[in-house]
Amino acid sequence: MALVGLVLAFPFLLVMAILIWLQDFQSPFYITPRMAKGGGTFKMAKLRSMVVRADQRGGVSTSATDCRITPVGRLVRAYKIDEVMQLWNVLKGDMSLIGPRPQVYQDAALYSEAEQRMLMVRPGISDMASIVFSDEGEVLKNSANPDLRYNQMIRPWKSRLALLYIDKQSFHLDLRLIVLTLIALVWREAALNRIQTLLVRWGADPLLIRMARRQEPLIAYPPPGANEIVESCL
Repeated sequence: MALVGLVLAFPFLLVMAILIWLQDFQSPFYITPRMAKGGGTFKMAKLRSMVVRADQRGGVSTSATDCRITPVGRLVRAYKIDEVMQLWNVLKGDMSLIGPRPQVYQDAALYSEAEQRMLMVRPGISDMASIVFSDEGEVLKNSANPDLRYNQMIRPWKSRLALLYIDKQSFHLDLRLIVLTLIALVWREAALNRIQTLLVRWGADPLLIRMARRQEPLIAYPPPGANEIVESCL
């Protein structure tokens, strides 16, 4: 599936790569280390959506108003075009189509013992959390400290969704999440409704179901397995 996807997407990726290169005549690709299954690292490929050496000019988390995002990069990020390149990592065996999103070392170093389980499976291009928080940049928008806000407001719910996926993982579920990922690109509300149905069927935490619906403000919460309560930043 990854090979077919790369072949079909190649003309489009080529056009986008040329547009990115024309902005500053720098490489249109962004190769970055990510945490691999088992706790090692691999080099993840993306189309570049930010200025060169952006990681040296700011934090790990990126808000919608981050000045490091290039003009073409805003389009790339809005429609997740940069993630298509990760089909190459799937083809290589570094990633799966569905699985917890690969994390940078700085984020993985903060994982609680419960969250460490996410490093025992192959990371994926998409999962439930990717759909629920496809607007992550907007959530972090205008935040004075995007990394702190991410760890208080987004990470706790992302991790819970990822751990729930690991517990329920099946070939049928993966196929369903692939379809929901495609649906979310054009009709996010429908995809969120289907995820809510899955969570209710699995008997998930009612608070997690509420947050995953994304119809009310996110609340700060401790990550899975944490003993201390994270102070709310609302």
